[in-house]
Amino acid sequence: MQQETLAIHAGYEKDQQLTMAVPLYQTTAFEFKSTEHGANLFSLKELGNIYTRLSNPTTDILEKRFAQVEGGAAALATASGMSAIFYAIANVAQAGDNIVTSDKLYGGTYNQFVHTLKRFGIEVRFFDTFNPQSAEALIDDNTKAIFFESISNPSIDVIDIEQIVAIAKKYNIMSMVDNTVATPYLFKPFDWGIDISVHSTSKYVTGQGLAMGGMLIERVGLNDFIKTNDRYKHFNEPDPSYHGLVYTQLEGFPAFCLRARLGLMRDLGSVPAPFNSWLLIQGLETLGLRMKEHSASTLKVAKFLDTCSEVKSVKYPFLEGDFNYKNAKKYLINGASGLLSFDVGSYEKAQSIIDKLQIFSLVTNIGDTKSIVTHSASTTHQQLSDEDKIACGVTPGLIRLSIGLESVDDLIADLEQAIRV
Repeated sequence: MQQETLAIHAGYEKDQQLTMAVPLYQTTAFEFKSTEHGANLFSLKELGNIYTRLSNPTTDILEKRFAQVEGGAAALATASGMSAIFYAIANVAQAGDNIVTSDKLYGGTYNQFVHTLKRFGIEVRFFDTFNPQSAEALIDDNTKAIFFESISNPSIDVIDIEQIVAIAKKYNIMSMVDNTVATPYLFKPFDWGIDISVHSTSKYVTGQGLAMGGMLIERVGLNDFIKTNDRYKHFNEPDPSYHGLVYTQLEGFPAFCLRARLGLMRDLGSVPAPFNSWLLIQGLETLGLRMKEHSASTLKVAKFLDTCSEVKSVKYPFLEGDFNYKNAKKYLINGASGLLSFDVGSYEKAQSIIDKLQIFSLVTNIGDTKSIVTHSASTTHQQLSDEDKIACGVTPGLIRLSIGLESVDDLIADLEQAIRV
């Protein structure tokens, strides 16, 4: 089945009530039929619900549906995109290990990598997004992942993904992509050999800014890669925290997501509320349609901004002449999402324009039906040094737009009055 069909039907088998809408199981715990049943669930001899921190029927449908839409083997829903990223890294790395990452990152990811992971003893090494081959020199025996964003936020760059995947495969290292901005409808990570995909489902998936959430997905066949890989011995050795379970020896269970669930989710939490999972299911059903509209309108806005003499530069991957145009056309399908940025040269000019906008809301979010404007230098990347801001693609005069589903003519008129008056 195609993505649009899977987004509406996958993962849901109607119960005896035959409800068309996916039920909301708003509960923390589930009753065991007997002591034997409870013991079997905890030992994985039987599958079923134990406690919502580990699994929930509503969240289970969301996970199965999302995994199928993106073409993966399994998924784990988390409470936020940041927790999904942390789980992806913590599932492979420990103190003394390192990961290699693109230098064009969302501000929250950058902070997590540079500061929080450092306190856990995990080193993060940055390579030049525009020179992917520079990643190779950073790899050693303790490197556990190569991380990048399919469309970087807020710099709006598209890395040469094929080069990164080739390097990861050469050294038997997992490749991980944050696919939040592109979504599964504009970029299919597993078609390009990527091992792990993460999302902030708080963005385009919910679509209306209604629910926090994250998602971690593993590719089909990842178990075979892990089984023979010395970099990931902990997947192939008994886990003393789960009665000696060896994750790669469980037939039919994708090991990466299973370990993240039984270890990290069990011990650290960051579990999505069932109601949030239910809201995300509603958003996922229309995601494909919305991404087409977001992409079409954003290209029109980018072309308008490109004609404004007051605008120093415009970043949108499908804009002809954009540095990323070649990669965008190669990797992205039917559009480049609803995110663009433009530079007006100074902090003061950016503030002036933003404060004059009437339709755009000043919000640190993206992916909403409502159009959003963000001044990254004073908000999402404020804590970074000037040097680190530039490394992430954030200049003082940079304005990021998340184009919603309003009339694109109204949005252009709003920008025109703010920029040219």
